[in-house]
Amino acid sequence: MSIYAISDLHLSFSANKPMNIFGNNWNNYEKKIQENWIKKVKEEDTVLLLGDFSWGMTFEEVKPDFEYLNKLPGRKVMLKGNHDYWWGTSNKIKVFFELNNFKNIDILYNNAYLIEGKIICGTRGWTISGNNEKDEKIYKRELLRLEMSLKDGINRYGEDKEIIACMHYPPTNETLMEKSEFIRIMKKYNVNKCLYGHLHGEAHKQAIEGNINGIEIELISCDYIEFNLISL
Repeated sequence: MSIYAISDLHLSFSANKPMNIFGNNWNNYEKKIQENWIKKVKEEDTVLLLGDFSWGMTFEEVKPDFEYLNKLPGRKVMLKGNHDYWWGTSNKIKVFFELNNFKNIDILYNNAYLIEGKIICGTRGWTISGNNEKDEKIYKRELLRLEMSLKDGINRYGEDKEIIACMHYPPTNETLMEKSEFIRIMKKYNVNKCLYGHLHGEAHKQAIEGNINGIEIELISCDYIEFNLISL
């Protein structure tokens, strides 16, 4: 059994949100993702989805996107992104899944999972350079959510496991690097690897990757990884 990951599917089967504004490589991206997914993923595998799953604003609008996802093999563990406006409370999401018979889909939200001997935790994150009161409030809340997720994983599964942190926003930037509060918290709990998305097109130039303070950082926005899931 294997773990794969990809971020920012930006599905829009019920919304008119063309993604080729970020480049022609987004043409027919739903088909590219589907074909690459089916080539790699088996039913017993797990795929981590790091936010911005759908442009849908409501459960009704996002339903066709989940129907697309539900047909793809493997268990899916999903994180909230900044464009996932359909996202409700954990209970509401679970009810939506049950009513529509969407199986093997879990959400990563103030919790953690043990998958193939690895602790999977994380949070959406937020813009690090926020310079207003609202951004600062959200930023601090996301720090708490990350720590809550890490504590949940360690308390339930032990301190001897490899920890993979999933975020939607980048955990740091060129100015902060290891001084980022997200990096500080991950280092505190001995996170081994951090995956993130959010960046598209020209913003790929802002990607921070490599070993930062002992944590392997990797960008996995679907256009950055050519719509092909990475293997962990």
